[in-house]
Amino acid sequence: MTYVIGETCIDVKDKSCVEVCPVDCILGDDEDRMLYIDPDECIDCGACVDPCPVDAIYAEEDLPEEWRPFTEINRVFFKDKPAARAEVAARAPVP
Repeated sequence: MTYVIGETCIDVKDKSCVEVCPVDCILGDDEDRMLYIDPDECIDCGACVDPCPVDAIYAEEDLPEEWRPFTEINRVFFKDKPAARAEVAARAPVP
């Protein structure tokens, strides 16, 4: 199991979750529209959940059905950033 950042993080990137993560597994570059959790580094502690002001972080098995694609988007970010960015753009076009 891992934690996953979902759709409500898009265009918010509050970073409160980054500050409390004990293993620094939450990342996002300046050009990214959201933050991502590295599933290989996440220790499933849940410390990131409560600080998130937009309720974007869920345990993988508790992720709302409509956000299921974000499990793969978070995973892909750490292997192919352009592909993850394209998926985010497809789900939430820039107005």
